[in-house]
Amino acid sequence: MLSMLFAGIIFFLAGFVQGLTGFGSALVAIPLLSFIFDIRTAVPLCMLNGVVITAYMTFTLRYHLDREKILPLLTGALPGILVGVYLLKNSDESFIRCGIGALLIAYSLYNLVASPRPLNPGKAWGYVAGFLTGTIGAAFSAGGPPAIIYSTLTSWSKDEIKATLTGFFLVIGTLTAAMHALTGITTLDTLQIFAVTMPFVLTGTITGSKVSDKINRKTYLNIIYWFLMAMGALMIWS
Repeated sequence: MLSMLFAGIIFFLAGFVQGLTGFGSALVAIPLLSFIFDIRTAVPLCMLNGVVITAYMTFTLRYHLDREKILPLLTGALPGILVGVYLLKNSDESFIRCGIGALLIAYSLYNLVASPRPLNPGKAWGYVAGFLTGTIGAAFSAGGPPAIIYSTLTSWSKDEIKATLTGFFLVIGTLTAAMHALTGITTLDTLQIFAVTMPFVLTGTITGSKVSDKINRKTYLNIIYWFLMAMGALMIWS
């Protein structure tokens, strides 16, 4: 009973973070869930709750969704999900996690210190970011750093960034959750825990979204960079 309450609190915090930034629920949830569940329970559980988060946020941000922004990410992500599911079941993830973590820390520090102008990368980079996001998300439930980095390199508004990330994560999250179910990674026990934690994550998401409405683009991007650094540090540590 206490473990379920603890899981509910974890997912409230996870939902709050993603409601605020458009990503990051796994950054909060995975390290804390590891104290009460094994990784093969925590990852599909985070993915299921992530679908709840992104479904709500996609609805609230629906007027800022742009198919042209999301489509390259989605197209690249589909084969990446297959690779990620394979890695989750078969690979030693420590080396990959450390490399991604170091990249996130370096990228975030550079942007916080230098404040570079938007590069507006072309669609080809969207396909690459989508593939890497699908792979990392399915394997480690790590919130899709490549897609986040890609979106922060643009001159899109705060709501356009959040809407693009949210719509993208909704589709790949749903596909990944389906792959987890079809390959037997998601179990009946996982679904029972999900039923308990879902109201918590939805409440946290609504709260985080209300806070996000009150901040400007620069503050929003700085929050993203700090969360990316935290994500990188946690990936190296874990």
